[in-house]
Amino acid sequence: MRIDKLLANSGYGSRKEVKQLLKTGVVKADGNVIKDPKTHVDPDQQEITVHEAVVDYREFIYLLMNKPQGLLSATEDDLQETVIDILQPEDALFEPFPVGRLDKDTEGLLIITNDGQLSHQLLSPKKHVPKTYFAEVSGFVTEEDIESFKLGVTLDDGYLTKPAKLVILESASVSKIELTITEGKFHQVKRMFEAVGKKVVYLKRLSMGPLQLDADLEPGEYRELTDEEVEELRNAKVFDL
Repeated sequence: MRIDKLLANSGYGSRKEVKQLLKTGVVKADGNVIKDPKTHVDPDQQEITVHEAVVDYREFIYLLMNKPQGLLSATEDDLQETVIDILQPEDALFEPFPVGRLDKDTEGLLIITNDGQLSHQLLSPKKHVPKTYFAEVSGFVTEEDIESFKLGVTLDDGYLTKPAKLVILESASVSKIELTITEGKFHQVKRMFEAVGKKVVYLKRLSMGPLQLDADLEPGEYRELTDEEVEELRNAKVFDL
């Protein structure tokens, strides 16, 4: 890894600021001064110091956000605010990205990380990692809908969804439900209900794999995942509804 990236990811400033720091000669690897920002180092094998203080480097960051409405699940956008825009600078410097997408008007659990391997594992169609949503739906949701979702419904583009588990919390003119799916097609939850003649008016993701939305997080707040939570995500099993 390049020394400038390592220092930037460790909170020593932007790449430009790190380059200025390197010029001062206070950065060392195993006691040897490094001034070239392109120099490759191995933090697992070498002791990296700044002003004689050892750099405690970590490669990955894992965040759990309660995504609010109004933000895009993207790393950047020229016109609209993204979930990355509200991260603290010390977290944003890791250049993380959202694992999958929640619609702009959808709230709830969103994992943000720079671990591409874990992201791929959670999103891979082969893994069938479950995602559970709470929704308010315009129209009476019925037992017939439960059976339809259990078999899979045909979306507006002709795609037949995988089986989904629908739980009715309250059937009314605006019904309250929980829905668990194992795939992530574009606007899937909304389109599944449209397929049975209903409309989602509020949507919130409650869980992804073994990870539950933290009830202490207000919309727009986030926290780091614990080591145990990360390990549980890595070991998420194939899910069968």
